[in-house]
Amino acid sequence: MMQLHPLYKRYFIQIFSFGLIWLFFGLVYVMLEYGILGRLTYYPATGNKYNVINSLFMVCVGSFLMGIVQGVVEIFWLKKYFRRSPFWIKIAFKSIFYLVFVFVFVIVIALINNAYLYDTSVFDPVVINMVFGFISKFAFWSVILYVGVVLDLALFYSEIKDYMGNNALFNYFGKYHRPKPEVRIFMFLDMKSSTAIAENLGHQKYFELLRTYYADMTNAILETSGEVYQYVGDEIVITWKQKQGIHKNNCLHCFRKISKAINSHSDKYLKAFGLIPEFKAGYHIGSVTAGEIGIIKKDIVYTGDILNTSARIQAECNNYNSKILISGQLMDSLEKDNTFSFTKIDDLLLRGKKQPIQLFEINFI
Repeated sequence: MMQLHPLYKRYFIQIFSFGLIWLFFGLVYVMLEYGILGRLTYYPATGNKYNVINSLFMVCVGSFLMGIVQGVVEIFWLKKYFRRSPFWIKIAFKSIFYLVFVFVFVIVIALINNAYLYDTSVFDPVVINMVFGFISKFAFWSVILYVGVVLDLALFYSEIKDYMGNNALFNYFGKYHRPKPEVRIFMFLDMKSSTAIAENLGHQKYFELLRTYYADMTNAILETSGEVYQYVGDEIVITWKQKQGIHKNNCLHCFRKISKAINSHSDKYLKAFGLIPEFKAGYHIGSVTAGEIGIIKKDIVYTGDILNTSARIQAECNNYNSKILISGQLMDSLEKDNTFSFTKIDDLLLRGKKQPIQLFEINFI
């Protein structure tokens, strides 16, 4: 069975989420309208014809389509354009843009709706007069105000989702209210010589390097179904559920795609920072306990030896001059793959452990 590419799947979910938000508030609007108008067959404020079934269909379809349009515009254009702008500037400028669009959209819907009710063309003078009469009334502007609130809520959802992470909002809806065990893969990826780089660049320039560096990793992480667990200075921790990480060896190919992305922007890094970032990574798989923690600020955290072990494996990269080291447990779980080779290099005995961990070096072909 053909599976949707993880990146396209994410785009689809994001866009569809906008459609659902708009659909929900469209239904709320129709219910409120019906509660006020009841059995009336016209709008008292404008004199336009009213039919609850027709209103339900037009508003719900129109709302859902408006949400899809906003989702597409947001994901593929405005989000990228305002990526580095402050939160309030994003909301303000996007709100103005969408309100203009909504103004036109509502007029088009009103034209179509009245043309249907009067069984005539949208260019019929009766329809046009009804729509202009609608625009001149407070009823029209109350709709625009309501729609403006909905689009701002959708924008707020989109922005907060970026701050919290891919699945964070869904995770907070009770999934991890009670701690639950999971088998996960972790990759600790660390920039080489970061201390010396920070000293040479200065704090502000170094921050710009990190921001650019992490931004260029984004597609590689999304394309391999990864989740960013933490940013710790120059180190990023990426995690996968076992199934997603093992599928097509996504977890390892994430590193390959990150390397390719950074190298493809080598000229940009050399021009802006005088260097091309290099990095190393340590991988491990094992059981963790996932759950909500905190009172003032809640967070989803993972606890278990696997995190300490992954960090230790990454630290061993320096001792063996390796770019990627993985544990024997993860090595045994991987699918057959001709795009990389592996070599066993040592057994790592961690403090407090009786059994050593086998270490394998990965080299992409």
